[in-house]
Amino acid sequence: PIRCSAKMIGFNKWCCDPASEFYLEGDYLIGGFFDIHRVAVAFEKNRPEAIDCSRHAFIPSSYRRFQLMRFSVEQINNSTNLLPNVHLGYEIFDQCLDAESFPSILNLMSADGLVEPWADPQRNLTKGPKAIAVVGPFTSTDTLTTAPLFVVDLVPVVSYGAGSSAFSDKSKFTSFLRMGHANKGTIEVIASILQHFNWRWVAFLKRDDTYGIDGLELFMKRIEKTNICLAYTYSLNDNTNYSQIFKQIEAQKVKVIIVFVPKLTAEAIIESAVHLNITDKVWIAADTWSLNKRLHKLKGIRHIGTVIGVSQPVIPIPGFSEFLYSTRGRVLHEYTKQNLFCNQVCNCSGLSPEEVISLDPSFSFYVYSAVYAIAHALHNALQCGAGKCDSNVTVYPHMILAELKKSKFKLLNQTVEFDENGQPRYTSYRIVFWNSNGDAQEVGYYEVYPSSRFLLNSTEIQWHTEGEVPTSVCTQECPVGYKKKQEGIHTCCFSCEICQNGTFINDPYTCVSCTDAEWSAEGSTSCSLQVVEFVPFTDTGAVVIMVAALVLVGLNLAVSVLFAINYNTPVVRSAGGPMCFLILICLTLSSLSVYFYFGQPTAASCILRFFPFLLFYTVCLACFVVRSFQIVFIFKIAAKLPKLYSWWMKYHGQWLVIAVASAIQALLLIIGYSYDPPKPFNETFWYQDKIVLDCKMNFMAKSSSVFFLSFLCCLCFIFSYMGKDLPKNYNEAKSITFCLMLFILTWITFITIHILYRGKYILTLNALAVLSSLYSFLLWYFLPKCLIIIFQPQRNTQQYFQGLIQSYTKTISQ
Repeated sequence: PIRCSAKMIGFNKWCCDPASEFYLEGDYLIGGFFDIHRVAVAFEKNRPEAIDCSRHAFIPSSYRRFQLMRFSVEQINNSTNLLPNVHLGYEIFDQCLDAESFPSILNLMSADGLVEPWADPQRNLTKGPKAIAVVGPFTSTDTLTTAPLFVVDLVPVVSYGAGSSAFSDKSKFTSFLRMGHANKGTIEVIASILQHFNWRWVAFLKRDDTYGIDGLELFMKRIEKTNICLAYTYSLNDNTNYSQIFKQIEAQKVKVIIVFVPKLTAEAIIESAVHLNITDKVWIAADTWSLNKRLHKLKGIRHIGTVIGVSQPVIPIPGFSEFLYSTRGRVLHEYTKQNLFCNQVCNCSGLSPEEVISLDPSFSFYVYSAVYAIAHALHNALQCGAGKCDSNVTVYPHMILAELKKSKFKLLNQTVEFDENGQPRYTSYRIVFWNSNGDAQEVGYYEVYPSSRFLLNSTEIQWHTEGEVPTSVCTQECPVGYKKKQEGIHTCCFSCEICQNGTFINDPYTCVSCTDAEWSAEGSTSCSLQVVEFVPFTDTGAVVIMVAALVLVGLNLAVSVLFAINYNTPVVRSAGGPMCFLILICLTLSSLSVYFYFGQPTAASCILRFFPFLLFYTVCLACFVVRSFQIVFIFKIAAKLPKLYSWWMKYHGQWLVIAVASAIQALLLIIGYSYDPPKPFNETFWYQDKIVLDCKMNFMAKSSSVFFLSFLCCLCFIFSYMGKDLPKNYNEAKSITFCLMLFILTWITFITIHILYRGKYILTLNALAVLSSLYSFLLWYFLPKCLIIIFQPQRNTQQYFQGLIQSYTKTISQ
């Protein structure tokens, strides 16, 4: 057994004096831990001894909470409903340093001054620890030292301020419960504030302790899948150089600083910021210091920027002020008479009741509710009811723990209940703003149970940026239609690149290509369906051209009838005689191509769009080549080469040439079309917003037939030009030359337009070029001869033609 003696604790008397604020006798004892004093700087000792807390820095707000525990116990003892005829007692210790608090812990664990850690559990049932439950400690670091020792005897440890998420692990902290906020909830509120104002580039200052380390881990986990980036973090200690920290924050251009530290550290940070003239910052305060009234009144606090904090609801506790006034004078008198030891001394004689009442009220209700929760658990364990409790029931700490886990009661209109992890089920947060009057003005709230609700009225916040919400970003957001290209390790730092044509911004970092049936302009956020275009048969231009093609067929038929009637006249014979009918038939068949330029292209229409024109127009050109050659041959070559002329006439050379030319072109077309026939094609290259339905031609497969047609055209042009000075009525060469000039100019014009324009109406222009090529021969070759036959019959006689030939012969001979 270990006896809690004076030698063990390093003092010359027992560690509790009944005539003090720290101790109250009772039927059942509740332990309490409050950091009324706090060791600011760790120091070394020459021998092991308990630390004298009263010699260190006094924390007024913790003293206020200490008084609240005393008040709560007294209020319960005066109650007739809760624990009737049962008198609660307490023993409270000042816990100023986590590593030096073991004497007070052992004191509460002891039974009759003894601690038997290796005793037989069955033998130890008759006598439990001195305390049936413990209120506190306040900080996570102190709790991490204290709670595991009380777990041995399942003594409930009900903390009013320890926020570390580590205590939710019931396998290690079986008897731990908390009344206050867990760090996870506080971090959730802070992250919600950041997201509400779109602050994405933040600094996180923490103390290098359990509370700070846990807060940073939770914060980093919370922002993993958000657009918030942790630009800077630092673990503070007693020797921190704040000037260097603020220089580093300024270098990172951070405008929002999360200060997740205990109260004393927060005071050191803010005082340093005022002293170093740090301005234009948003400070986000954790619930440990968001209601700090000393900093509110600090000179120069308005220059550091805007302070927004997370706090608990401030719930007034009726009767507390009266308690302070009634007990304060007696306590001061007792302190003058007593010489108390073992961290049960408070150097606070200078505090008046008014000053205590006006201190930071943070965590006050949690102390109050913690004491009441233990009292309700004891009430149930003692089976109290009808104004009395069962005095035969022996109460052990584990019984109190079991009742605490089941407890649910109303206290000052607040529901007190624990979940399976020992966390308060009904938790709410308040969001405060430090206004210009030096008050923490409530501007929002965050509720967890039964469902999460977040509300923040930003219009009530007086920003240091003259009314505008401050910004804190590494890089300004990209304009619409731009993607982000991350620079460095932070996703918040990036450059902007515009999404190109045919792509759209899918997520902040990716431009996605549109499908084949969609299009988008540069910098688009979505794709649009492309408009499908082709020239329908009902199009005005198509109707005009098809009607013109029908007119062409009608004119060809009329000319054929006229020439058939006047077949034996000199005009018809000089025009080519039977060859005229072949030309007219080929012109009619060539006009079939025109109709296949309209409507939605198919494999058949693509073939028939080119094949008839190329084949039958080649026959026409072959006829004109032969006709031009014959005229020149008769007038200029026949006399010089009579045998060639005789052979040409005997074997019908003109028909032989026409047949060979036609066969060559037909063969070239069949080979080319067999190799790669024209097929329907969606033209999307020239226009992003539409699809032009066209026919795709393999130029290499088509080039041989086009070159052959061009060769015949050139040959015809040469022979026609050679016969430009022949007799007028025999001068078909001039008409042929003019027709060829029109043909060449038509296709040069079309090719030029085709290079510059690729819309759907290029098909109409193509059909027009084909029709123009056909009309050129009809109008400029056949129409003049029709006019002579109809209106100048005197020029369509044998005598007239003989006179022209004789005049030409005389001219040549001269």
